Amino acid sequence: MSLPGLKGTEHIGFTVPDLEEADAFFTEVIGCVRVYELGPFERERGEWMSEQLNVHPRSVMRKLYFYRCGFGPNFEVFQWESADGQRTQPRNSDIGGHHLAFYVDDLDLAVDYLKSHGVRVLGEPVASSNASAGQRWVYFLSPWGMQFELVSFPQGKAYEAGAPVTLWNPNRPAD
Repeated sequence: MSLPGLKGTEHIGFTVPDLEEADAFFTEVIGCVRVYELGPFERERGEWMSEQLNVHPRSVMRKLYFYRCGFGPNFEVFQWESADGQRTQPRNSDIGGHHLAFYVDDLDLAVDYLKSHGVRVLGEPVASSNASAGQRWVYFLSPWGMQFELVSFPQGKAYEAGAPVTLWNPNRPAD
């Protein structure tokens, strides 16, 4: 069984503390294209915000930008004014922890590029093993501390040999 009509991930949405800072990071450093913007959205009465979005009913979504970043899902990036306060950003080990991974052709070149733009890269690139052998990866942080990852596996990953189903690969987007 599966969700009827499922085609794939259309977008990933996340909230940032400063939308203009995030816009500069995504467009000037990462190379995404901002496609359009919406907002603000707020409700002075009623429970629409809590019923539809699971936020405090008086929270205000100031603005959102939609981005296209190469192949893969779009990004919907929000800036909110939360009526009941902001929570800290989760780490990978926390419930709700997350990161976004970008595929690059040349990991070392991409790491050097990020460092030249003042981006904090965590540690050194790691060569994966077992099913992910053939892949190298490294984490980096956005200016607001959100976790991102670079991955590269130009010759594929070990698990692909004889696998009946392979993971979607931005290096071969039509597969």
